[in-house]
Amino acid sequence: MSRPAPESVPETTTPAAPTPESGPAPEAQAAPAGEEDTPRGVRRFVEDKIPRGLAIRLFVYIVAGHGLAAFLFLLFELGAKNQ
Repeated sequence: MSRPAPESVPETTTPAAPTPESGPAPEAQAAPAGEEDTPRGVRRFVEDKIPRGLAIRLFVYIVAGHGLAAFLFLLFELGAKNQ
């Protein structure tokens, strides 16, 4: 199957480090009121968030991994006391 061509996104250049005379960088300034509704604003919001399914799966794996480690630790401790 062929994949559709990705949409072309205009490349932006990174601004030079701000000097004390120039003030804060453009990213540090608040966005205008209607800019959050633009596709770029929505895309930035989505890219900054972890998908919900991934967060839940990660939490379950961490809890299960620690539970397994605690069980193995318990087995070794009980085994050492029986010798």
